[in-house]
Amino acid sequence: MIHYNRFVLDNGLRVLVHEDHSTPMAVLNILYDVGARDENPAQTGFAHLFEHLMFGGSVNIPDYDEPLQRAGGENNAYTTNDLTNYYCQLPAENLETAFWLESDRMLSLAFSEKSLAVQKKVVCEEFKEHYINKPYGDVWHKMRELAYKTHPYRWQTIGKELSHIENAHIDDVKNFFFKHYRPVNAIMVVAGHVDLENVKRLAEKWFGSIPMGDKYDRKLPQEPRQTEARHSDIYANVPLDAFVRTWHMDARLQKGYYVMDLATEILGGGGSSRLFQSLVKEKQLFSNLDCYHFGSTDKGLVAIEGKLVKGVKMEDAAHALDEEIEKIQANKVSDLELQKVKNKTESVISFEDMGVMSRANSLAMYELLGDAEMMNTELERYHEITTEEILQECKEVFRKDNSNTLFYYSK
Repeated sequence: MIHYNRFVLDNGLRVLVHEDHSTPMAVLNILYDVGARDENPAQTGFAHLFEHLMFGGSVNIPDYDEPLQRAGGENNAYTTNDLTNYYCQLPAENLETAFWLESDRMLSLAFSEKSLAVQKKVVCEEFKEHYINKPYGDVWHKMRELAYKTHPYRWQTIGKELSHIENAHIDDVKNFFFKHYRPVNAIMVVAGHVDLENVKRLAEKWFGSIPMGDKYDRKLPQEPRQTEARHSDIYANVPLDAFVRTWHMDARLQKGYYVMDLATEILGGGGSSRLFQSLVKEKQLFSNLDCYHFGSTDKGLVAIEGKLVKGVKMEDAAHALDEEIEKIQANKVSDLELQKVKNKTESVISFEDMGVMSRANSLAMYELLGDAEMMNTELERYHEITTEEILQECKEVFRKDNSNTLFYYSK
């Protein structure tokens, strides 16, 4: 059971406090309710660009890292299609340093042409290195465009194309910041060797006077139900042929999400999983094979991807995979098989909750989903799932007309 307290400042900033006095450290985690899905389709990559800009200096603090390191702290951040998360950890007696740093960059970044130019260059290099020059680097660009026709999940967090970042203008960047990075669109979690009353005092002192901003009202175009199978062939300078297929699945808070989370474990969760045993070990069609889902807030994707053993025909590999999918659609999985993945899921969740940084992150995520208390109740949702529900969900999700397939050929 994870205990926490919650309060809201007058400017809308939600604050959760989780006290754990078994550690000398404190964590400050700020989650902003903005991700790549909130970008203008003609200006993608902005949420990720901001992750870089947020470390490039704010109004009163030219360098974020140096004072934090002096206080014995470390920090990082990540951006997804759904959210942006900043977190730092430092000795608890220096907690106020984190409040000072985080409040200043929420108040306002130091928007200079120089800082923007530097970070644009960094992001563009990252784009080229990981998505253009790297073997298989464009797989998910191609797959997202194939699978999504309307929803903004059709581009990755790095952006749809390089030119969007190259052409990012300082006014567009400022507008994006003041639209999204406001107290009313943020969740702060303070965890570790901290005291509720002290956190209230510090939150009021450092964040209370920051202007609230406008509540961001998300109205995204939803992806219509897919009614025909989609397929694309790609030829590239890569060492091995690769196979990638996705299917649309339920959103994060729907029942089907939990069912599919367990089904992907049964199919592809490690060496004892069905796909590994059949297609990698016995038939030796794939050198590796993964089955997972994207964990996205809106309706997401289940994916199966793998590299083919040299000399294996793409059609043979695809056919063998179809046979495995048909099995899980035709017969219920055994009680033992289901119990095994439920146990694994429970141990993963418990292990994640061991670190105070991870607990802070989870609390912020669940608060964003609408209820921080889910941190303590979500496991029950997994335990309730039956073999019959796995069967029905697999029939629904793994329909041929819900599939998107990439045959990625080595030239």
